Amino acid sequence: MAEQVLVTLDGQVRDAGVPLLHVDDLAVVRGDGVFETLLVRDGRACKPALHLDRLESSARALELPWPGRGLWSRAIETAAREWGGDHEGWMRLVLSRGREGGGPPTAFITVGPVAERVRQARRHGVSAVTLRRGFSVDLSATAPWQLLGAKTLSYATNMAALRHAQSHGADDVVFTSSEGRVLEGPRSTVVIARGKTLITPPPEQGILPGTTQKALFEVAPDKGYTCEYAPLFPSDLIAAEGVWLMSSVTLAARVHTLDGLGLPFPPAAEDVASLVELAVETVGSN
Repeated sequence: MAEQVLVTLDGQVRDAGVPLLHVDDLAVVRGDGVFETLLVRDGRACKPALHLDRLESSARALELPWPGRGLWSRAIETAAREWGGDHEGWMRLVLSRGREGGGPPTAFITVGPVAERVRQARRHGVSAVTLRRGFSVDLSATAPWQLLGAKTLSYATNMAALRHAQSHGADDVVFTSSEGRVLEGPRSTVVIARGKTLITPPPEQGILPGTTQKALFEVAPDKGYTCEYAPLFPSDLIAAEGVWLMSSVTLAARVHTLDGLGLPFPPAAEDVASLVELAVETVGSN
C-alpha cells in the first residue's frame, strides 16, 4: 500500500512526490476549478456515481471543459486499487480550467490517509458554533454566478470559518443565512432527527447537495424513517432529537455541543450510524 497515490485522467499512476501543476495553473492562482472528496474502503471508492454527478454539475456551473465520465471512473478505480484495502483512504478528484495561457484542463486524483480528527469525530462527535454566512437563502436563485451549489476549489472562506471556530474551542461550524436559517457546514451537510423523521435544509437555499445525506435518504425509508427537506433555524437544532454533520469521509459526526450548549445523546444515534454505513456501501456504487 502506498502512502500517497496520484493518478492523472489518462490512467497513469504518477510519483506523488514529483510536482504536477504548472505555476500558472488556474487552480493555484485563482481557485478556478472544482473538486470532490470520496472515502476509499477495501480497495474501492464509496459512492463514486453520486460524486461524479456532483462533479459534473459543478463543472457545468463553472463552464469548465468536461473530460468525460468514463475517464474519471477508470481513474478512480485505478487510484483505489493502488491505495489498496489495508485501511481507509481519502480520495480527492480535482478539475481545473488549466493553465492561464490556455490549453487543456487539469484533471487528477489523489489518495492519502484519513486524518485522525476524522476518526475522533466519528467516535466522539463534535462541538460546533453557528456563524453567519452573510447572504440570503434567495441568493442562489438570483445570483447564479455566486456558484453556491458548486463544490469549487475556492475554499478560503470555509477554512477561515473553521479556524475561527477552533480558536473559540469548537470543532466545527454550522453556517446560517442572513435570515437566520441553517445552511450547512464548511465541509458537511446538516441533518437533524425528530423522532423517526430525518430533516435537512433544502439545496435551493444555496446549499451544496450532500452525497452522504442523499445516500442516507435513499436507504432510511426502508428502515422506517421519513426523510424531509425543510427550512431549519438554530432553535430547531437545539430542540431536535439529534444533530449530525454529514460528509463523505467523516460520514456522520454527531453534534454534542452547539454554541456552548450541550445536546442530549440522540435516541436514533445507532440507527443513523448504521444507516450511513449501509448507504455509503450500497448507494451510488456504479
